[in-house]
Amino acid sequence: MTDVRLNRVRDTGPLPPRMIAVTGVCVMGAALVAMSFGVGPLYSTLLLAVGLSLCTTAMLALWVPVFSAGRKRAELARLARLVETDFLACVVTREDGAVVASNSRARTEFEAGPGVALPGLLAERCGLSGGMFRQLLANARSSGETRQDIARKDGHTRISARLFSGHVLWRFETLARPNIPDLVDILPWPALALDPMDKVISANKALRQLAGRKISTLADLIDDPARGVAGIRTIDTVDGQVSVHIEDICQPDRRVLCLLPAGSGAGVDDLDVLPVPVLRLGRDGTIVKSNRLAAQLLGSEPLAGRGLSSLVEGLGRPVDEWLRDVVEGRAPGRPEILRASCRSEETFLQISLRPCEDDDGAGALAVLNDATELKTLEAQFVQSQKMQAIGQLAGGIAHDFNNLLTAISGHCDLLLLRHSPSDPDFGELIQISQNANRAASLVGQLMAFSRKQSLALEPLDLRETLADMTHLLNRLVGETVRLTLSHDPRLLPVRGDKRQIEQVIMNLVVNARDAMPEGGEISIRTSMRNLARPETRDRVTMPAGDYVFVCVEDEGAGIPPDKIGKIFEPFFTTKKPGEGTGLGLSTAYGIVKQSGGYIFADSEVGQGARFSLFFPAVAAGEGPARPAPELRLTPSDATRKGRILLVEDEAPVRSFAARALSLRGHEVIEAASGEEALDALSADDLQVDVVVTDVVMPGLDGPAWVARALATRPDMRVVFVSGYAEESLLRQRSEIPNSVFLPKPFSLTQLTQTVQQQLCA
Repeated sequence: MTDVRLNRVRDTGPLPPRMIAVTGVCVMGAALVAMSFGVGPLYSTLLLAVGLSLCTTAMLALWVPVFSAGRKRAELARLARLVETDFLACVVTREDGAVVASNSRARTEFEAGPGVALPGLLAERCGLSGGMFRQLLANARSSGETRQDIARKDGHTRISARLFSGHVLWRFETLARPNIPDLVDILPWPALALDPMDKVISANKALRQLAGRKISTLADLIDDPARGVAGIRTIDTVDGQVSVHIEDICQPDRRVLCLLPAGSGAGVDDLDVLPVPVLRLGRDGTIVKSNRLAAQLLGSEPLAGRGLSSLVEGLGRPVDEWLRDVVEGRAPGRPEILRASCRSEETFLQISLRPCEDDDGAGALAVLNDATELKTLEAQFVQSQKMQAIGQLAGGIAHDFNNLLTAISGHCDLLLLRHSPSDPDFGELIQISQNANRAASLVGQLMAFSRKQSLALEPLDLRETLADMTHLLNRLVGETVRLTLSHDPRLLPVRGDKRQIEQVIMNLVVNARDAMPEGGEISIRTSMRNLARPETRDRVTMPAGDYVFVCVEDEGAGIPPDKIGKIFEPFFTTKKPGEGTGLGLSTAYGIVKQSGGYIFADSEVGQGARFSLFFPAVAAGEGPARPAPELRLTPSDATRKGRILLVEDEAPVRSFAARALSLRGHEVIEAASGEEALDALSADDLQVDVVVTDVVMPGLDGPAWVARALATRPDMRVVFVSGYAEESLLRQRSEIPNSVFLPKPFSLTQLTQTVQQQLCA
């Protein structure tokens, strides 16, 4: 009886926290009653300790779920922020498939909003059945992550699932199939393609005519498919039951069945009847038989007797070992991409294996596909991602360096104020200042590459811009190189930054000069080009319209074909170490793109190189803009003093700016963040004439805290400073009146003059 009672107590489960708390309070009450009646102090103290323990346990039991729920919410919020930055469609679900978070691409492609059931969406959009979804989820639970390719006629969707703190992260990558005819459609016999769950993906016209009905699954065509498919089978057709010879053809990401007339003799043994490259391999990897298409793809005849490992490479392990594992059933024959080592040109093959026995014993059947185009697209995608990452890195590095250079050049300016040209240290200070300016120029090139620099865009006449550069360019090319310029008299203006356009032309001319060490001619031509329809070149489509065309051509050694696709990459150079940074052409590319233009390179080895620049033309009526009149300060304005609120999170920059403004007689109030600035301005009796604030700061950034301050101080004048581009601030600045922008690095004179102009405006 005792055992039965104990089991019953266990079956009731743990006591709820509230009951434990009530019990603890009762025990503590009993302890107090016992103490009041003079019961032994040891007994009362023991009861009190037990009651406190029970109450503490109840509080912990109540608090732990709350804390755990809060931690899960915080983890989910971090995961939602993470997936929002992913370039693929990403969805976060509970383990029951309910969506709890998704990024913008998933919401656009799948309409995957919170609360939506993901299995239904995938069944509708990707053809993923409920059984496959549950299998993916089970695989993710067992191994932590899993992946499945869902094939379609036009490509396939790669679905990956990974467990994260009780949630599942789903990523969807749509991959286009290379431009290869669908095997099912070009087979002369009835054929169909199946997914891993034996669901029909596609069926050709011959099969539809033979069956006379819709075939959705393999079971609709063959009775009891679990006992095997290949071989002689009887199927129901529009003309009654017919015997067919079914061949199972291994294909990447799917399974293809071909129905041959029974007794026709056509099959896998007759490889030339198959419209795909096929190899029959022995156990040791020797090619036993091949068809004509395989020989053409591999570019090597005859193939019989040669080892597969001598024709392909790049698997990461011996090809013969891979083949042996597939033949002996230790590994699935999933598609692998390898490089065809037997061909002189770069060729990649997608090879699928399946075990196959014949009169000679065990072996394998290999189906080949030309994956060169797919591999090229993959390499281009990886390259674009790499370039994007490098651009973001360059922009961040440039911002940090701008802060450092502001502090270096600023404190150098402060030292120069205390030294006359006759002082022994004056020369060293000038060297520091000049090298800081050179470093600022290099940072400007990084900003141009990442397209995050500030450009003062205005209508420009390129004839005048090139004419102003003629003397400088002639000095750059030297005496052995001739420079010729020719212009179209009907040239329209373009919109750009004159200083940056000059840098583009200068970089191109310097590269042309270096390509002709023995001399030659560099020609710069301008003309008008009209595109009646959009034109695609080098994976870029230029819209229709009028363009100003600039051509810089040389007679140098030219650019090899294997390098011309890399010349615009940052830090890529063919010059010797110490002769170039590799930023010249990447800088030119960034400036042209940021100006709304296009740049292309053409070259033949030994025939020179030609760089073509296309800038959108500005309407003829606009013309070059007149420079805005500078604010001229009167002697009284130049000596006017004010109270300046300086907000800067970088201590060295704030120290220099505060001293520079103090030396001009201004009263400076310093703040290290936007929150500190708002606290200082909360005092009603504090009068501030000008605010100098950094833009990017921890917490509240410059535009955010200034917008709050303007609610109570609408007439406040602001100077924004930043190492990032002004273009990124245009939207915020448009909402903030009486504000100007001063890019970093700035000198002592630039800072004080800008503040003085705001003070007197």
